[in-house]
Amino acid sequence: MTYCLGILSRFGLVMAADSRTNAGVDYISTYQKMFDFSNPGERVLMICTSGNLSITQAVITMLRKDLRVQEEINLHSLQSMYEVARYIGSKSRQIIEQDKPWLKQDGINAQASMLLGGQIKGEDPELYMIYTQGNCIHASKETPFLQIGETKYGKPILDRTLSFNTSLEAAAKCALLSIDSTMKSNISVGPPINLMMYETDSFAIRHQLQLRLGDPYLAKIRKLWEEHLKTAFDDMPNIDWQHEEQSQPDQMID
Repeated sequence: MTYCLGILSRFGLVMAADSRTNAGVDYISTYQKMFDFSNPGERVLMICTSGNLSITQAVITMLRKDLRVQEEINLHSLQSMYEVARYIGSKSRQIIEQDKPWLKQDGINAQASMLLGGQIKGEDPELYMIYTQGNCIHASKETPFLQIGETKYGKPILDRTLSFNTSLEAAAKCALLSIDSTMKSNISVGPPINLMMYETDSFAIRHQLQLRLGDPYLAKIRKLWEEHLKTAFDDMPNIDWQHEEQSQPDQMID
């Protein structure tokens, strides 16, 4: 299991991913889940992966191969982010159709999903989620973030904090807190955490980092977040039990 998310803002994009792969409680490994396929000055393309590791690694390998041998259709030749998303989806579907019958024999899940974020010259920044079936959806002003993998623990902070007008720095902090909340509740998600922040029309990734286990900044934001949550909880008014009793409807008397 893993957790990846992308955030679309009027100022650009933020994408983040953990690096943990879990094949059972006694086999936990670390694999990269965020990949940079940018062509600086012309387009920025970032891909995050979740699901069956053999499937996602095969898709990334095929995308790299098409670039290396300069296939007519590749990540740098397509003219829109939507076309890029559909192209990635077709590669994923091709691998799944090839491997699924054999995986199914051993009860192995062949599902894999991906996030694609970036910008091509002449377009606005866009963020897509690509499903196992190869189809896709995109983020919008009304729904400015997308998640794949273990999504439920990190979603509440995104719902309560983000909007399309959120600054990139705030979105990046929110992404890290979302991942930290997930790590706190699910052992199958863990560091290193890869984080990318992209500014609209820059066509270069100027802000990218990897936070490893024990990183001082990760420890600091976890400590502060827990302290502030505890303070906010303590500040909540106690339940007015008397009000609850008064609000009960009068019982009818025969």
